[in-house]
Amino acid sequence: MSLKLRFELPAKLFVKDPQDSTYGRRLLQNAVELIDELGFESFTFRKLAKKMESSEVSIYRYFENKHLLLLYLNCWYWEWVTYLIDYKIANVKDSTEKLRKAIHCMVYANQESTLSDYINEGLLFQIIMKDGAKTYHVSRVDEENKYGFFIPYKEMVGRIAAIIEEINPAFKYAKSLGSTLYDMINNQIYYAQHLPRLTSLGKKNTMRELEKMVNHFAFGTIHYKP
Repeated sequence: MSLKLRFELPAKLFVKDPQDSTYGRRLLQNAVELIDELGFESFTFRKLAKKMESSEVSIYRYFENKHLLLLYLNCWYWEWVTYLIDYKIANVKDSTEKLRKAIHCMVYANQESTLSDYINEGLLFQIIMKDGAKTYHVSRVDEENKYGFFIPYKEMVGRIAAIIEEINPAFKYAKSLGSTLYDMINNQIYYAQHLPRLTSLGKKNTMRELEKMVNHFAFGTIHYKP
């Protein structure tokens, strides 16, 4: 049975939180499908309204613009990954095993698609991989940061960093490594699909090899002694 997961996302992202209404959840579902189909550059509220057989005015009751909608989807995804990590490590005592499970959650978050009935995590993963960085590699990033838009991202990285510090309390770069591992996963999958000369991964068994590679880099770095 699907669960109607609800995450507390930064309030200034939206006019009305789409998680709280049937129309809003349908908006998110259709937006994910359309952004994945068209790409974010070609996506518009007009096209979304047509797909939903609705009006642009109704969509603007939830989001001021498509940038905030994309950022909302990013925040939802970051909360989703954090949720998966917390769930998978809840009863794990060994810190090394915690990190392995956290890495597994980041790599395979797109396949954990039975817990939500209004977000297709597989399609959302493709959007995050292709367009996610566009939400914070923007000129207004400092202003948006003041609004708390990136708190879910920081909390996700914080979870990973805390595990790294459990493994090696003397390691000074836990947050940097945490964010690097997340970016590595998204970038390496993208490269394998579109720019194969930028990665050592092949198109076969990509996810399994990616997980092995990320573990190699993570534990090699944590235990590195200059």
